[in-house]
Amino acid sequence: MILKVSDMDFVFLSVDEPNAEKNFANLKRKIPWAKRVHGVKGFDTAHKKAAEISDTERFITVDADTQVHEDFLNVIVDLKSLGVDNTYQFSWCGNIDLNGLKYGNGSLKCWTKDFVKNMKTHENHDGLEGSNNKNVIEFCHFPNYYQFNDNYSTSYIDGSAYQAWRAGFREGVKMSLDKNVRQAPKDLWWQNYQRLLVWMTVGMDNTYGIHAIHGARTGCYLTMCTDWDFSQANEYRYFEKYWKFELHDDIKVDFYKDSIDLGKKIINEHDIELPIEPLTVEQSKFFKKVYLNTPRIMRKTL
Repeated sequence: MILKVSDMDFVFLSVDEPNAEKNFANLKRKIPWAKRVHGVKGFDTAHKKAAEISDTERFITVDADTQVHEDFLNVIVDLKSLGVDNTYQFSWCGNIDLNGLKYGNGSLKCWTKDFVKNMKTHENHDGLEGSNNKNVIEFCHFPNYYQFNDNYSTSYIDGSAYQAWRAGFREGVKMSLDKNVRQAPKDLWWQNYQRLLVWMTVGMDNTYGIHAIHGARTGCYLTMCTDWDFSQANEYRYFEKYWKFELHDDIKVDFYKDSIDLGKKIINEHDIELPIEPLTVEQSKFFKKVYLNTPRIMRKTL
């Protein structure tokens, strides 16, 4: 069976992203039939709404901070050659402009309507990991979730200080877990460990890079060094309250100094290869120029 991306509906998912209108206009220029789900809070709930409005059985989701590369419309998925059947969901790589990483974060995803309507993820997850193949915290934990190494999108998470901080926070939490279980840094899946270090150090060449770094270090610290309930990372309201009441809407916090303090706290608690200070502007530029992202699915060999 052959699946053509160009035959599918595209659904743009937005909540409060400051660059959403710009990115949706960009998507409509490339894919005029694209639809939009706006203002639905909750990752699982928003995807269910996308399935509801899609006119095709399979559809593509596009995050509001993401721009699709035009050559994505040429993609064809040959199920037989991949050794999978039509029950599989698909994810491509996405490039994060702020720190140069390429993996599943913010990437384009291909779903079946039936699967999305019955899955239980993120805010709707019931805590029974593994009880069935549609009950997982993160999409990548589905057993029928095929991950491609090809990159067809770029995510711009720097529309505001808050957007960058929230994105960093969520990844700081996610990369500090192994299938929803806290782990010491050296016990993490090695690719996630490396991504965590990048999130916590790279991006000072970007206007809001320090906010993403601070968010990642905050998420990592709370997850690895405290008994904080990390399921709150699935709730938009949690981030809004934390930003408003803990960080005072970006008015009173020295994000650079606070990031250094968070780094010291993490290092004091764990054996982790984390520089106390983030990479400088020039170091961040150099890192993004020379860093080679590893394929999403591979085994590390000595």
